[in-house]
Amino acid sequence: MPIATPEQYAKMLEAAEEGNYAYPAVNVTSVTTINASLKAFADAKSDGIIQVSTGGGQFASGLDVKDAAFGAIVLAEAAHRLAEKYDVLVALHTDHCHPEKVEGFLKPLLEASRQRIAAGQGPLFQSHMFDGSVVPLEENLEISKALLKECSELQIILEVEAGCVGGEEDGHDTSGLPAEKLYTTPEDMVEVYEALNPIGKFIFAATFGNVHGAYKPGAVKLKPTILRDGQAAVIEKYGEGAKLDLVFHGGSGSELSDIRETLEYGVIKMNIATDTQYAFTRPIVTHIGENIEGVLKIDGEVGNKKTYDPRSYLKKAEKNMAARMVQACEDLCSDCKTIFGTV
Repeated sequence: MPIATPEQYAKMLEAAEEGNYAYPAVNVTSVTTINASLKAFADAKSDGIIQVSTGGGQFASGLDVKDAAFGAIVLAEAAHRLAEKYDVLVALHTDHCHPEKVEGFLKPLLEASRQRIAAGQGPLFQSHMFDGSVVPLEENLEISKALLKECSELQIILEVEAGCVGGEEDGHDTSGLPAEKLYTTPEDMVEVYEALNPIGKFIFAATFGNVHGAYKPGAVKLKPTILRDGQAAVIEKYGEGAKLDLVFHGGSGSELSDIRETLEYGVIKMNIATDTQYAFTRPIVTHIGENIEGVLKIDGEVGNKKTYDPRSYLKKAEKNMAARMVQACEDLCSDCKTIFGTV
């Protein structure tokens, strides 16, 4: 099955909202990490989301090119072809894009989708994230409204953020922010709904103490009730149909009980990056350690091609990353819930 159509993606989000589960959204940087993600979703019988950050796109474009949009297009085109071999639905998404990167990253990707649609195909990506949390909310929403209008014309969903996710991840660094900036208020959520709902479909990364990066269990102090209170404020003013589709950033180190609680309040997407990076790298380190004399040409020896062939350790990395993603599907209760074949 190719990548989900806009209609199928909308059905995916609707199913998650109605079923109180969320999709893991995994950041990828290569064909190997795309394959790991697809294997995980298929193994878990879960639909899911594959996403590309600006840093991931830049890496994928090559050291001499360093073009985030071009690299993202390469990864997306590869994912479109690779996904044809799997019986689950997968959507493509882009991660944090700050205002200063809109022209160089989001705009070329929207143009790529426009060209695909003109050729009778679907959009390249099914959703994009604009992260305007680094500017005042009023400015954030003005930019978001213009981008959502453009996205909606292409049947693309826009993810927005108000309030900042702390920590540092892939060039997104808000580690120096005061604590109060890490929490979206109910008033913020109402304002976001009022500004964007008349324009088109959007999903919302509300913040409730989440932090990017790696932390020991219990180190991240989440307040999921912020999501509950914000949803209540929107619903009280505009009715049950106004309930927002929420996104959970910075989930590494979170307690499973906190993750599961967010599902009750409307989280339908949770980003996964730090944990899968470690899961990918860990077996490579083991492989190198156990095969050091074969991997390195020591004391004039020739080594062992079977152990320094990148495929020998990248296969292990792909397998371990996929296993971690299956766990993510189980944590978010999306396992065994694919809607493939029904829409």
